[in-house]
Amino acid sequence: MRLALAQLNTTVGDLTGNCALLRDAYRRASDAGADLMLAPELAITGYPPRDLLAKRRFVQDNLRALDELAGAVGETGLLVGYVDNNPNRPGRDYLNAAALIHRGKIVARRYKTLLPTYDVFDEDRYFQPAEANTIVEFAGVKIAITICEDIWNAEDRGSGRLYRRDPVEELATTGQPNLILNISASPFHLGKESLRSEMLRAVALKYGVPLAYCNLVGGNDELVFDGQSLVFDAAGKLLTQGAAFREDLLIVDIPGASVPPVVPAVHCAAIHDALVLGLRDYVRKCGFKSVVLGLSGGIDSAVTAALAVAALGRENVMGVSLPSQFSSQGSLDDAKALAGNLGIRYEVVPIQESFAKLRGSCQELFRGLPEDTTEENMQARIRGAILMAISNKFGHLLLTTGNKSELAVGYCTLYGDMNGGLGVIADVPKTMVYEIAGYINRDRRIIPEASITKPPSAELRPNQTDQDSLPPYEVLDVILKRYIEESQSAAEIIAMTGYDEKLVRDITRKIDLNEYKRKQAPPCLRVTTKAFGIGRRVPIAQRYVE
Repeated sequence: MRLALAQLNTTVGDLTGNCALLRDAYRRASDAGADLMLAPELAITGYPPRDLLAKRRFVQDNLRALDELAGAVGETGLLVGYVDNNPNRPGRDYLNAAALIHRGKIVARRYKTLLPTYDVFDEDRYFQPAEANTIVEFAGVKIAITICEDIWNAEDRGSGRLYRRDPVEELATTGQPNLILNISASPFHLGKESLRSEMLRAVALKYGVPLAYCNLVGGNDELVFDGQSLVFDAAGKLLTQGAAFREDLLIVDIPGASVPPVVPAVHCAAIHDALVLGLRDYVRKCGFKSVVLGLSGGIDSAVTAALAVAALGRENVMGVSLPSQFSSQGSLDDAKALAGNLGIRYEVVPIQESFAKLRGSCQELFRGLPEDTTEENMQARIRGAILMAISNKFGHLLLTTGNKSELAVGYCTLYGDMNGGLGVIADVPKTMVYEIAGYINRDRRIIPEASITKPPSAELRPNQTDQDSLPPYEVLDVILKRYIEESQSAAEIIAMTGYDEKLVRDITRKIDLNEYKRKQAPPCLRVTTKAFGIGRRVPIAQRYVE
């Protein structure tokens, strides 16, 4: 059998656009002589549709789109994801479905059994799980059709199993398939590509059956889907692999010749490419064409600006320096040099006068009280207001430039540097920001050397550095990873790292206390196993301390 895997970048809710992508890929697959083309999970609606499913017309429109798509299908079959009505009660209204289409007709419908409801997933909110699935015969081949999570619950995963059922085992036991197919919308996080490849290879090898896995690609809100679709033969040897972070159409014969495994990209390269794709798609799918951001001369804004240029082109990026009396000449020079290296529009809007007037307006009210972070935050909020004004006036999307380390401990200002429509590096720890900067500079100097080597500083008071308030980022990021991503307690972190108890407990306390800030932050692109946002739901008003 000749398979085609259409690794598509769909847009949630764009039924017409998504079907156009499907028809174009189908024509190319048919021209290549494919017997069957696979498309990603929920390719017609886009993934994840979330509460669009509360709109009954949306679901019915998706079904009409499926019928219209079926009319364009000829001798090459098509396996495509969509939303189906659930005819049985009690139960959820809808089913996460896959349709097998051939010669203008839907010849089989199969439904997702395992509905992930953890981390960034919330499928049990919308869908009814399949009670049972059976083998489908197509072109003389007995096929086991599975949808994303259905293939992630093998018994040999041990304690990693989340469900009592194993849909692949059920299909293999009852139907003895000749081929396993999986259509998927599996979002990226650091290390996901290796984990996924090892798991799929193990499934093919366990059942002695070729396996084809077609994954979504592109950014939808906070989630970035990396593609990297895979096909393994019955011996667990790789037959083909899709491109990372871009659309692709794979054509593969089963059985066929194996290819060498693709060497995974280094971490900073994968994170870079994920952020570029996520930023490009967020801007494009939200109807913007250009972005604006503040340039402080520091590494965070420099990396964000470079990512924006890679995603959108230099003509669609505007950098703004907003100096105060505390801004060093070196920072101003670094911001200007960065803008020149990137070739972006660069403007300078001083805030000294605005800050003096705001401080003077509050002088009587604050009489007798010493200056503190209140006045520091005034500066950040003036900058935020100016950047939002530029966003409004020119129609640019404002990007925030704060990193995960700062956001974790609240080293950021509400309605100031947190203003914006997207947190590009808000899931990137500070130490990784430095790694990405090195990757950006791999061929030529784009980010000035001083932005990388000078001590990080908000420059909101004389001689300020981040380490006045925070431990070294090499230490902080270890604590944050263990506490946020690995769910270790303060006591466990102290025991396993040997770090000072007072320091660790101070950091974990800051993480807990600043949940209210993060709830008001813009969406952030997810690249780690636990990002702030939809995948982390911690109460704001709570008093539990470990």
